[in-house]
Amino acid sequence: MAYLLRFLLVIMVLGIALTASVALGWINIDFGHIQLAIPTFMYVIFIQAFVMFYFIGVARLVENVWNALNSEANLSELFDEPPMDLEPYKKKVARYVHESQLCKRQTIPWTMLMLILGTIAFLLGGAHDTGLVTKVVHSGVAYGFIAAMLIGFVRQWIYLGKSHKLLGEMKALFGISRDAM
Repeated sequence: MAYLLRFLLVIMVLGIALTASVALGWINIDFGHIQLAIPTFMYVIFIQAFVMFYFIGVARLVENVWNALNSEANLSELFDEPPMDLEPYKKKVARYVHESQLCKRQTIPWTMLMLILGTIAFLLGGAHDTGLVTKVVHSGVAYGFIAAMLIGFVRQWIYLGKSHKLLGEMKALFGISRDAM
């Protein structure tokens, strides 16, 4: 899943780069930047929601495993034969809980900032088109969105890799195939 999300993030950055390049006049194509901005920003909303829910889902899965280990009532969900000593499992899963929460905390604020700045830039583009705001206002917010998107892209790329590795380690700990959900 992490590789799919990384691929979708690359497409997002390329779409925004194309839209900005057309707006700045660096590239001439049959479509104007307004016609490109509409589907591109819809795609940004889609992929950012997808990435955000991936990190929320990973953190929730790890918390569920942690709760099952600590309650000791649902150990049959994790083991065919529950071991007598659960401390090594609890120690590793506690680290996984911390890491998954860290991944979530390091990426979701950037996702939200991208969505907020992108929405404002999009709306200000319409306001500029109707003459309500100057081009400088729309451009400034659009540049802020691009900066937040690039920083968020790098952070999401890094933490997608860490979450993917974390899930693999946790599945290996409980003898689950890496391909299993």
